[in-house]
Amino acid sequence: MRVLPDAVVAAPAAPLQSLNDAQREAVLFGSVGDAADAHRPLLVIAGAGSGKTHTLAHRVAHLLACGADAQRILLLTFSRRAADEMTRRVKRIVARAAGGHPRLAAASLPWSGTFHGVGARLLREYAGRIGLDPAFTLHDREDSADLMNLVRHELGFSGKAKRFPLKATCLAIYSAVVNTRAAPGQVLQASFPWCAEWEADLKRLFLGYVEAKQAQRVLDYDDLLLYWARMLDDADLAREIGARFSHVLVDEYQDTNRLQAAILLAMKPDGRGLTVVGDDAQAIYAFPGATVRNILDFPAHFDPPARRVTLERNYRSTQPILDAANAVIALAAERHGKNLWTERPSSQKPRLVAVQDDANQADYVVEQVLARREQGLKLKCQAVLFRASHHSARLEVELTRRNIPFVKFGGLKFLETAHVKDVLALARWAQNPRDRVSGFRAIQLPAGIGPRTAGRVLDNVCAAPPGCALLAEQPVPEGARTEWLEFAALLETMGAQASPWPAAFEQACRWYEAQMERLFEDAALRTADIQQLARIAATYPSRERFLTELTLDPPEATSDQAGPPLLDEDYLILSTIHSAKGREWTTVTLLNAVDGCIPSDMAAGSAAGIEEERRLLYVAMTRARDVLDLIVPQRFYVSQQPGLGDRHVYAGRSRFIPNALLAHFEQCSWPAPEPHLQGGPDSRQKVIDLAARMRAMWR
Repeated sequence: MRVLPDAVVAAPAAPLQSLNDAQREAVLFGSVGDAADAHRPLLVIAGAGSGKTHTLAHRVAHLLACGADAQRILLLTFSRRAADEMTRRVKRIVARAAGGHPRLAAASLPWSGTFHGVGARLLREYAGRIGLDPAFTLHDREDSADLMNLVRHELGFSGKAKRFPLKATCLAIYSAVVNTRAAPGQVLQASFPWCAEWEADLKRLFLGYVEAKQAQRVLDYDDLLLYWARMLDDADLAREIGARFSHVLVDEYQDTNRLQAAILLAMKPDGRGLTVVGDDAQAIYAFPGATVRNILDFPAHFDPPARRVTLERNYRSTQPILDAANAVIALAAERHGKNLWTERPSSQKPRLVAVQDDANQADYVVEQVLARREQGLKLKCQAVLFRASHHSARLEVELTRRNIPFVKFGGLKFLETAHVKDVLALARWAQNPRDRVSGFRAIQLPAGIGPRTAGRVLDNVCAAPPGCALLAEQPVPEGARTEWLEFAALLETMGAQASPWPAAFEQACRWYEAQMERLFEDAALRTADIQQLARIAATYPSRERFLTELTLDPPEATSDQAGPPLLDEDYLILSTIHSAKGREWTTVTLLNAVDGCIPSDMAAGSAAGIEEERRLLYVAMTRARDVLDLIVPQRFYVSQQPGLGDRHVYAGRSRFIPNALLAHFEQCSWPAPEPHLQGGPDSRQKVIDLAARMRAMWR
């Protein structure tokens, strides 16, 4: 590390006062103490609520203050919003520490972003050297599934006598193979056993899918990592790209997959300048290919092993909540040891609330939510979490009946809506006329154009030399000629290199808004999304950056399908545990803390699955600041079970809270027994005597 004059190096001292001892150790690692540490990688195990982002931002700011070049700092996060927030924090810290030094005051982080976003930038930059067209377009998941389906049909798999896996399943298998770096047979046996008989055909399908992408100059989401990793297989390129960055810092390392870990190790094989931050106890995303092994095995990849710093002081929850969460995760089969503590004492333990069924569960939640609201706690400071989205169905009905506004995280995503996908298809096809998925969708937007015409136009465009396919001259039905000419002129304007950005895109949005009354019954609601899309486009410097980054990190929800209620300034939060990660609330209620729900029946088939379910419970518990309720229904009403019909099923408390841990919880029932039914010691003895007589009948 290049060190600047003493006055500059001393500048960060004041901001470091806000750090605790462990945080300060992580921030200063490599710049003070043993000189050998400067060459070692750093692993920061950051417990829930321990100030992980605060620490990482201070480490980046400290590196800048010590002379690191901002252009050579690579900061990898798992969302663009997280990268933007990290950059803002770093700038605030540096501004306080700069002391008028112009270099520090002007510092920015041009290489701060997601793995996929950085991968897209590097692939465009190195495209010519690896045989990739730099004008590639990027497909989102739905577009990728559509292309997979097209190849599936062309290979005749849609006509199989026995049901061949559908497009979404095929894409999920392909993605799992890419991200886990496992053989297709292994992935099928582990995660898709019902598809194992199609292994040979799936390999043919995946080859056809790759060839179709290459012919159309498109990449999918997984390609951004796959091509990046393949690029680093070239030793010269790996050294060159690794040398571009003196420091590589990775947030949420527990959520990386094997491909991402391989990229980091290829760029920094000796670990020098490498910092990863995460918490193995919060590794809950195995379904998209992430593996907790990355963070568990990280130190052993290097010689000497990576230095480990553990952040255990929690700034969120009360000590009784932490005691219970610590006890739950302490039973994990393998973990980086830590014991969260806080300076927030409390006499209130987490509650295990026994209720009769899911109807009582909904009643209990509503009663507690309203009572806390009457005590002055806003609804939006209260959250109800659940393992699976359908677990909240009965509660949602009751909230609606009682006129309690709520927001449910995990609703319809912005880029999954038909109207947004239509406009993006226009932009993608204008950029890359060989993109058949986007073209097929875009061509059918003008009135009077159907699938057959769209297919003919696409064939003509793809067969013509680049730049020679005149849309206005394409064979379309005579009744659609006027609309088609307007559409062709729009595409020509959008596709021209000289077209100003984002003016051409805004023109496309206006054209599409004029079509919406014909396309949708609820056009007025959907129009707000198109206007939002145009505003988002104006924040990007180019069409390429817009299409790439919006696909990689889209807004979470549509204006008409999700988001805060428009007429209410306060609303209750409903969320899956996965969507709740990284958030916190004053009170948290967890539904269905029973076996079959957490752990889910779907995860009970493997030890790894059970361990991830344990971490899910830990994540849910550590979202709470002051109050934590875990509800334990005694039975559920399950409908339409194959061979069993509609019936009640009985459940027991989650295996992750065995009897040995009950001392960490307050146990209660709801509704509480009426006083005249509770009885005294004599009544309880009568119950015991009756039970003994009933057992004696069968001896």
